[in-house]
Amino acid sequence: MEHTAGSKAANCPLHAEDQMGETQTERSGHWLTMQSAGSGGNWGCRIESVGVKLPAQRLTTKDLMSRTSHRTKIQLERLTGIHERHVVGPGENSFTLATGAARDCLSHSHHQASDIEMVINASITRSKGRSSQSFEPPLSLYVKQAIGATQAVNFDLSNACAGMLTGVFVLQDLVARGEISCGMVVSGEYISHLSWNAAQQIRSLFSKQLASLTLGDAGAAVIVERAPGGPGIDVIGFTTLAEHSRLCLAFPSSVGPGAQMYTKSRTLHKVAIEDMAPLVAETIGEAGIDLADIDYLIPHQTSARAIRAGTEAFVQRLGARPKHVVLNLEEYGNTSSTTLFVALHKYLDEKKIRKGDRVMLLALASGIEIGIAIFTIDDLADSYGHTH
Repeated sequence: MEHTAGSKAANCPLHAEDQMGETQTERSGHWLTMQSAGSGGNWGCRIESVGVKLPAQRLTTKDLMSRTSHRTKIQLERLTGIHERHVVGPGENSFTLATGAARDCLSHSHHQASDIEMVINASITRSKGRSSQSFEPPLSLYVKQAIGATQAVNFDLSNACAGMLTGVFVLQDLVARGEISCGMVVSGEYISHLSWNAAQQIRSLFSKQLASLTLGDAGAAVIVERAPGGPGIDVIGFTTLAEHSRLCLAFPSSVGPGAQMYTKSRTLHKVAIEDMAPLVAETIGEAGIDLADIDYLIPHQTSARAIRAGTEAFVQRLGARPKHVVLNLEEYGNTSSTTLFVALHKYLDEKKIRKGDRVMLLALASGIEIGIAIFTIDDLADSYGHTH
């Protein structure tokens, strides 16, 4: 894969000496493995369409907390801003959610399934039944067969909640180098079993399983293609801060089917804020813009309180503010690797994001993995907000 170096400190709107003391950006020059329009490739690359599949069944936070085995007195909705989330019903799983999202994505696209040259599945969960997981053959094989993209190269990748944006990162490189002209990233997250398992064990606000109660199920898909008339994705970059890898861990559950997850949420929030500011600065510096030029910032959806606090922290450090910060979790919760594209789809469908708007996607995942993408909405917006 071809990568370009991150922006030089002189071009970065955040000057480490002036605003933050010694930072990662200052120490190493750049931290993001970055690809930008026109660097190291012959073609621009764009997001052509987005699809979503949501389970019909909904679970309110009040109902979830009423089912805990212990009286916790945790006011979860007030703490997180999550009123409800979608959860799988009978016959639904990672495969059905991913396939449904892929079909929805194609319904918004000018492409047929036969045009898709590569299918990447990026979900954490890979269930084809209620609890069984499919690793070999990979879930991407079943998805491409189900949608009729049988000629496509397929593989699965794992990068926690940053999985889908990682898939876009991979496709952007392949399209830019002329290896392919069109690919799809899909994810189906049946992850609510973490909530049910946590509900049986959690006792207090300080439980390391508290974050598991914020999760919802969803499928999402995105088609990435060669940009026909412009740069498309301005810049996309990733980095892994492995020293924080143990702040969120998952294991097979001891109380029920699926897994249980342990998160040091406060520490994770703190280090994410500290490390994210210079990375955001590096990305917008590479794009040649300011944070105020971002019309919609879509961050990973953890909790409303954490998103607001994190946004304010790096707004203060960068000295600028995006026009809008998307909060999408009141009715969806944290849908893991699909969360950015569930939010993007909703805002496109509601005509909040329109043609010409500049969008920043900000992925935060266990690892810690941070991914950032900046792109301008083109005719992607035209096929949303009406019956198609």
